[in-house]
Amino acid sequence: MIRPLALAVTIGIGICATVGAVAQTPAPAPAPAQTPTCKTQAAEKKLAGAALASFANKCRKDAAAACDLSAKEKKLAGAAKTSFTKKCVSDAAGT
Repeated sequence: MIRPLALAVTIGIGICATVGAVAQTPAPAPAPAQTPTCKTQAAEKKLAGAALASFANKCRKDAAAACDLSAKEKKLAGAAKTSFTKKCVSDAAGT
């Protein structure tokens, strides 16, 4: 009779320890706020027509410059740099 009771107590303690460990695990940090895309910035400013086109071109150029700098910091070259820059500019533009 002692063995089944000892087994039940051992299992109970194991479960409590596991639940306690899980409960004390910190939650993952929230994702950092992302910079607004060119598309969202233009929508916030309610741009249209020539103003929208001008803003979009300037925003894409600024994004390309920032992405090139980021690629340089990561020491990318060739196809890796081209691919990275293309995706980076696309993400920044919101397309």
